[in-house]
Amino acid sequence: MKTIDEINDKISRNQAVVWTIDEVKTKIDELGCDKIAELVDVITTGSFEPMESSGAILNLGHTDPPIKIRSCTLDGVPAYAGFGAVDLYLGATQLVDYAGEIGDEDRKERGGAHVIADLIAGKSVNLRAIGQATDCYPRASFDTTITKDSINQFYLYNPRNLYQNFIVGVNGGDRQLYTYLGPLQPRLGNAVYSNTGAISPLLNDPDLDVIGIGTRIWLGGGIGYVAWEGTQHFPLQKRAENRTPIGPGATLALIGDAKQMNPKWVRGCYFKNYGPSLMLGVGVPIPVLNAGIVTKCGVQDRHIVAPIVDFSIPRRVRPTFGLVSYEQLKSGKIKIEGKTVRVAPLASIYRSRQVAIELKAAIDRGEFLLAEAVAKLPTDRAFIPQDRRQMPSLLED
Repeated sequence: MKTIDEINDKISRNQAVVWTIDEVKTKIDELGCDKIAELVDVITTGSFEPMESSGAILNLGHTDPPIKIRSCTLDGVPAYAGFGAVDLYLGATQLVDYAGEIGDEDRKERGGAHVIADLIAGKSVNLRAIGQATDCYPRASFDTTITKDSINQFYLYNPRNLYQNFIVGVNGGDRQLYTYLGPLQPRLGNAVYSNTGAISPLLNDPDLDVIGIGTRIWLGGGIGYVAWEGTQHFPLQKRAENRTPIGPGATLALIGDAKQMNPKWVRGCYFKNYGPSLMLGVGVPIPVLNAGIVTKCGVQDRHIVAPIVDFSIPRRVRPTFGLVSYEQLKSGKIKIEGKTVRVAPLASIYRSRQVAIELKAAIDRGEFLLAEAVAKLPTDRAFIPQDRRQMPSLLED
C-alpha cells in the first residue's frame, strides 16, 4: 500500500518510478500486478481527441469609462456575456457570424474553438462589444484587439470531456451523412469510432477509484483539475465483467489555466456540414496505491467493446449492429452483417500516447505532483432524456 503523499515525496526527490499505460500493459503478463505495484508509483494515461463540450472563461478588465457588456464577438464569434460586466464565456462549438462576404468563404468554418486556440498560440483577436448603458457603466460600445497577455483571466472550463467509452458510427441509409463523428458514407461505406480504447484514461479506472473531484491533470500542456462530474455523466451504463462500460459512461468537467497551455495540444477543427470542435490533449495520472489499481490498468483492447450505431435513423435511440471490440476497431476493418467495413478513429491514437509520454516526463522532472481527490465522483447518475410529450389541449369542447 502507498499513499499519494508518499508518491509526491518521491516525485519531489526525483525518485518516483513512472510508466505510461502502454508500458504497464506490455509488462503485466511478464511481471504480474503485485510486482508492478511494488515497482511503479504512477501510471500515465492520455487522450487527444475532439472535445466539443469545451469553452473558455475570459475577464477582459474594465475600460474607461466602464462598460457592462450585453453582447460581444471575438473574431466574429459570439461570446456569452450574461454574467459580470466584462466576463465572457466562449463556447468551442459557437459558430462565427458569417454574412457571406466575397473573399471571406473560409471564415464560415471557424468557431469558438479556433479563437481559443489562437489566443493560446499568442495571436491577436478582435473584440467588439455592445454595452448596456447604466449610471455605473456608461460606455455603449467597445472595439479593440486582445491577446492572452492583455486580459486578466483566461482559463478553460469544459463541461464534458473524456468520455468513458463511446460509440461506433455507421450509416445504413442511402445518402451521405455529416455528423459529429465526421462524414459517414451510405450503405455502410465506413465506420468511425472516437475513443482510444485500452489507453483511454477513464477505462483504466473504470469505477473511478482514484480519479475524482480535485484530481490534478495535464490539460492542453498545462496544469488542470477535475472540477466536477461532466455533463451526461452516466456511471450506471451497463458494464462488462471487467467493469468497463459497453457504451458511453462516466464523463469529467475539467478546468485549467489557458495562459499556460501549449498550442500543440489545443487546436480548433471543423467538421464539414456539422460545425467546429476543439482538439484537446488531456493527460491523467493514476497513482499506484495497490495491486488492484494495476489489475484494472491491465485491461486490453480485446476486452473492451462499443456499440455500432446506425446514424441513418434520426432518433435519440438509434438501432445498433451489435458490439465490437477495440482490437477489431484498431485493425482497420470490421464486419457488419457479413460486410467488411473500413473503420478509422476520430481521436489520434499516436498523439494520445504522446500525451501520456509528456505527462510522464513532467512527473520525472518533478514539475507535476499528484493531487488526491477531495470528493468521489457520483456513481448513481441516471441518464435523463428530454422527450417531446403530447401536451393536453387547453381548449376543450
